[in-house]
Amino acid sequence: MRKLLFFWVVITVLISCKKEALFVPRDISKVEITHFLEDSLLNVRALEVNEGRVVVASSSGKIYQMVLSYKNDFDEGRYFEFIEDSLKQNNFRALAFQGDYTYALSIESPAKLFQGGMLVYHETHPKAFYDSMDFWNDQEGIAIGDPTEDCMSIIITRDGGGTWTKLLCEDLPKAIEGEAAFAASDTNISIVGDHTWVATGGKASRVLYSPDKGKTWSVYNTPIIQGVETSGIFSIDFYDELNGYAIGGDYTKPEINVANKIRTSDGGKTWEIVANNQNPGYRSCVQYVPNGQCKELVAVGFNGIDYSRDAGNSWKHLSDEGFYTVRFLNDSVAYAAGNGRVSKLVFR
Repeated sequence: MRKLLFFWVVITVLISCKKEALFVPRDISKVEITHFLEDSLLNVRALEVNEGRVVVASSSGKIYQMVLSYKNDFDEGRYFEFIEDSLKQNNFRALAFQGDYTYALSIESPAKLFQGGMLVYHETHPKAFYDSMDFWNDQEGIAIGDPTEDCMSIIITRDGGGTWTKLLCEDLPKAIEGEAAFAASDTNISIVGDHTWVATGGKASRVLYSPDKGKTWSVYNTPIIQGVETSGIFSIDFYDELNGYAIGGDYTKPEINVANKIRTSDGGKTWEIVANNQNPGYRSCVQYVPNGQCKELVAVGFNGIDYSRDAGNSWKHLSDEGFYTVRFLNDSVAYAAGNGRVSKLVFR
């Protein structure tokens, strides 16, 4: 029986490895862009696609959703619906939705987190500045911000978003002088199952890691460009528990492409610089393409859209149209948001 079990395990591994080895990434050569919401006063860095809708939160406090209709596949709806006017005056850079609720988190002090329009967290520390938010499941979620003491600010809910508790610095890695995070695309956090990675930037750019939904934390150094307040990791994404990619640079020098793209294959413990001295330069958001077997990635920034089919070793520039953030609906359709617009991207 033991020999038979061993034989079956070996065969299973060989089959899965062969299947992965046979995967041939697409060679995407263009992106078709359709604008659905345009307004010269609109500035959007927080966007989510899930549960049949696209939701965006703006720097002016307005929140919109676009309902997606089902026709053998998701198709865009024909309108954006204005949800909540009472939230204006808040600069939203972080957004999430779970179940029936949309969550929006403002950046500066006083930091305010809304659940479906109701205030559920309020922080008045003068250094409060929140950058990103995500959920593990319907009951448990996390938001991260710049340090107010000597650690990154991390707040967590365990009751479906009704209440949020800020973690004590004694339970978190100590921050380095000048270390913070960027509220550029709401992608400082990446979650796979119970595993969580948080990217920091500024004068130090590291990755905080929790294997147990924020109960315990470790911290790993990265080789990405860092050392000044405007440099570091701006976006991080993990395809699975081992494979991740991070991108950034210095947004005041967007053409610089030195040490601004890094990759890990051991769950974030170690990182390597990839595509060094190759474009793209600064980008504010990177996302793995669904079903791309860790090979396909898309990055966006105010200088355009780029695609990789070789795990980020090289990149193809698809468009000069600028966006701050992007999320995929499926392996060919994504929604992106930026300065003045929210758009649908179709990759071909």
